[in-house]
Amino acid sequence: MKKKQEINRFLVGIFNEILKTEELFVSKTFNNLSVREIHVIEAVCNVEAAGEDNRSTSIAERLKVTLTTAVVQLERKGYLIRERDQKDKRIVHILPTSDGRQAQQYHMEFHKNMVDAAVDRLTEEETEVFVKALDSIAVFFRNSYCNEINLKNKGTMND
Repeated sequence: MKKKQEINRFLVGIFNEILKTEELFVSKTFNNLSVREIHVIEAVCNVEAAGEDNRSTSIAERLKVTLTTAVVQLERKGYLIRERDQKDKRIVHILPTSDGRQAQQYHMEFHKNMVDAAVDRLTEEETEVFVKALDSIAVFFRNSYCNEINLKNKGTMND
């Protein structure tokens, strides 16, 4: 039982530390961006780089959030632009500006530093165990989120 309490304390603490550290790292250079906003920029940049659907609805679905307010603010700040589709004016595409791409590059540097620091002191075997443990945590969160969405959808379908 004590080990589970330690793991709980660690997971809660590390989650909060990552968010605080990420916020500080990003705000050093991009003091007008929040972590939530940098994650929206990240999603837009990743979608663009992969040549995937960059409609606002698709990106919102990918992030599991509503985007309208964040996109409007990020457009006002100069990090994203919205463009109407040439063929279907109802469709709005979201694209990063050069400032948005620069913010994303800086944010990727934070993630690279974080991962390097986490694995540089581990052996190959320890890294494999670490990846397996993190994967099991990720599966838990993905399944919890999917179950919650399914329950909400069932509730609205029965209403």
